[in-house]
Amino acid sequence: MTTSRTPSRARSEPRPAYQCDACGHQPPKWLGRCPECNEWGSIIESTLTGPVVSGRVVSSRMPSEPARPIKTISAAPAKAVPSGVTELDRVLGGGLVPGAVVLLAGEPGVGKSTLLLDVAQQWAAGTSTPSLVVSGEESVSQVRLRAERLGALHDNLYLASESDLGAVLGHLDAVKPGLLIIDSVQTISAPGTEGVPGGVTQVRAVTAALVSIAKERGVATVLVGHVTKDGSVAGPRVLEHLVDVVLHFEGDKHSSLRLVRGVKNRYGPADEVGCFEMHETGIVSLADPSGLFLTRYNEPVPGTCVTVAMEGRRAMVTEVQALIGAQVQGSPRRTVSGLDSARLAMVLAVLQRRMEKIKLHDREVFAATVGGIRVTEPSADLAMALAVASGALNLAMAPHLVAIGEVGLTGEVRRVGAIGRRLAEAARLGFRFALVPPGYGTGEGDSPPKGMRVVEVGDLQTAVQWAARASAE
Repeated sequence: MTTSRTPSRARSEPRPAYQCDACGHQPPKWLGRCPECNEWGSIIESTLTGPVVSGRVVSSRMPSEPARPIKTISAAPAKAVPSGVTELDRVLGGGLVPGAVVLLAGEPGVGKSTLLLDVAQQWAAGTSTPSLVVSGEESVSQVRLRAERLGALHDNLYLASESDLGAVLGHLDAVKPGLLIIDSVQTISAPGTEGVPGGVTQVRAVTAALVSIAKERGVATVLVGHVTKDGSVAGPRVLEHLVDVVLHFEGDKHSSLRLVRGVKNRYGPADEVGCFEMHETGIVSLADPSGLFLTRYNEPVPGTCVTVAMEGRRAMVTEVQALIGAQVQGSPRRTVSGLDSARLAMVLAVLQRRMEKIKLHDREVFAATVGGIRVTEPSADLAMALAVASGALNLAMAPHLVAIGEVGLTGEVRRVGAIGRRLAEAARLGFRFALVPPGYGTGEGDSPPKGMRVVEVGDLQTAVQWAARASAE
């Protein structure tokens, strides 16, 4: 016997709903009193069609612009305009796109305001449209003092100190800039929105309004965002989804090196890195930063080895240093600076186990990079191991030697990515001898750079032997 079931109401069929006859509010069920206008007996049943969002029926309306075939749409309005700061343009994929919204996040004091003031001056000098900097943290006089120190004074560069979103929109109407910089988005408040400035609700409302204005008027917009203790962008995570580009400005306060790292980019590569150097007179782009991470010695010194690290898609030649201390009782110290402490501990264990002449169980080991760069990728394992072995054996490595590879727990040397790009950068700086993992040269285009000898080493012991032979040449 077949049991008949009543079919569910189809989506296209009308469904009963409730609506206030006085104000139009649509509650999810019948109520004696309208919660919106407090009118008694005004809730009536009505038949409504269409999708329901938050208890309200959304009806179709005429779009502001009809859909067009993709081939008839011009891409010229979305082409990037160079900002004038070469390293920032490198990260952005060529420059700032009109109508794009960029979120620049960084720790306090890293130089965000200094960098963006330089960008505003370059934009004002290099384009036909003015730039507007709105500061919610400093007065216009304080910004002017910094601009004088940086030499960022131009007739088309406008400054304003505001914390109200309505006032910011008023400045946009008056100046009509091509570039808008908000420093910072956490200091701007939206009238009529609940919450305190910098809170989740306020930051979300301000960002959504600025994104809408930027798209409507074609204004390139840069928002400065604060970061939390763990280094992530402060405020709701939705901010990173609202904007088009997310950049992180990184740097050690004890070093002059600054890095702008792309995290999200709808108009270019999201793994690019720009390098800057901070001076008393401002911030300068570094087109060739590799020289910052090397030390020039008159004579070879034990305990050093050079590797090539990848920062995004950029290869950077980096020196790794290691110092082997005296014998101590108890647990010896393992101190690192700019390197991964876990990988150093692993490399020391492999050296202790696989190299009979190296005894490190009762010796203090200090390892560091030069220039303040942080290298945590596995490709630095081989250089780290050779630096430690060089210090333990008192054997100076050749000044023209570079080592690239990951070290496994059995002592094998594993292949890493972008070896060809790394070797090309090392050869450009004058390195003539390279130790690489097995398998290099098997791929298409894997030919050694001109003037460089490339040797494949399968294990750590072989690498130490070749490094000693290279130092004797």
